[in-house]
Amino acid sequence: MAKLLLGCIADDFTGATDLANNLVRAGMRVVQAIGVPEARRAGPPQASARPLGGQRGHEVPSVGAEFAPLAADVDAVVVALKSRTIAPAEAIAQSLEALRWLQAQGAQQIYFKYCSTFDSTPQGNIGPVTEALMEALKCDFTIATPAFPDNKRTVFKGYLFAGEVLLNESGMQNHPLTPMTDPNLVRVLQAQCTRKVGLIDHAVVARGAAAITERIGQFKGEGVSIAIVDAVSNDDLLRLGPALAKMPLVTAGSGVAIGLPANFGLAPSSQASALPAAGGLRAVVSGSCSLATNRQVLDFIQRGGAALAVDPLRIAAGVDVAAEALAWAAPLVEKQPVLVYSTAEAGAVKSVQSRLGVEEAGAMVERTIAAIARGLVERGVRQLVVAGGETSGACVQALGIAQMQIGPQIDPGVPWCHARSDAAPGAGLHIALKSGNFGGDDFFTKAFTVLG
Repeated sequence: MAKLLLGCIADDFTGATDLANNLVRAGMRVVQAIGVPEARRAGPPQASARPLGGQRGHEVPSVGAEFAPLAADVDAVVVALKSRTIAPAEAIAQSLEALRWLQAQGAQQIYFKYCSTFDSTPQGNIGPVTEALMEALKCDFTIATPAFPDNKRTVFKGYLFAGEVLLNESGMQNHPLTPMTDPNLVRVLQAQCTRKVGLIDHAVVARGAAAITERIGQFKGEGVSIAIVDAVSNDDLLRLGPALAKMPLVTAGSGVAIGLPANFGLAPSSQASALPAAGGLRAVVSGSCSLATNRQVLDFIQRGGAALAVDPLRIAAGVDVAAEALAWAAPLVEKQPVLVYSTAEAGAVKSVQSRLGVEEAGAMVERTIAAIARGLVERGVRQLVVAGGETSGACVQALGIAQMQIGPQIDPGVPWCHARSDAAPGAGLHIALKSGNFGGDDFFTKAFTVLG
């Protein structure tokens, strides 16, 4: 088996498929692993002698594990973690475990992927994980940019834009877990890092790879270890790509991925995205409360789709909402796609959070949506769309999915995948994991037409 060209660590499950999608479109054969593939654990975690990455005294567990080998002959593997909103020390530990497995597979370059909206808090986890990976790889410099122009995420003068507005005016300021109120990425990342953060601005990027490389050299001499990079178009990302060829660690959203496969001599190919033929029943489950997903739910309903809203307060009251939803779906899903959603406007979300608490409200809904997803697959659904990063993580785990083959794109950043699930023994499952902010208004309808 050939060694991996690119080993990727993603901080949530939809972000992992987003990255894998861009790599496949650029010609890489990609498998997404759900968590770190392990043969068996050799013992309990033990604390290391010192903190990694200067992370404010956090000790990083060194996990005793024998890692399973890579099963498929592919160019890249994306290890999908659920580490975006957990404690920084645990996010570091999981990311370093993923790094060790990727190194064991011979990965030539490491890519740490986070959201194109730079989802984080003042404590992390983007900065702490980046610095821990840098120390583990003995890497003295890396870049950071969430730019993804295909999804209208651009960076200019270090400021992140979502469409035509700054990030903090896009709705992300109301995110229930990681509200983004500052669009200045240098400022946001510096608050999370002990290393010095700088900016490679658009005037440098526009001059191409040689100018970017020169600026990186200057930064190293000035003691800057991490640089936000401006990018307002795919051309900018393609100019950036060659400058990253020898960098041990790249950190970015998924956009930067379009410029990396060429560094390994690969070009786009339809064979990279081929999946088995699709069949079976069709369904959508949604736990995202983003503006984009709200529009997608409304569009599905306005088209006459069968949809059922999940009420978090009824879940909290002890009602078996999952059983109710499955009973509702049973006669309908035989005839048409069904949608079960907890999606709501920001005001409604805050009202529920004020009664139940932010973490408990989110976890409770995730568990319910995941139980519904598993029940639907057990009842014959073989084409499943899941909306929301945290929701996708919960659903994939509930479905017992270990790896996914990455297939054709539905909308920028969202591909169909094929996987084996223990909820459907002997049958394959086509699944799409959609980040809350991604996809056009008609995404839920369009997704099924892509599979034919």
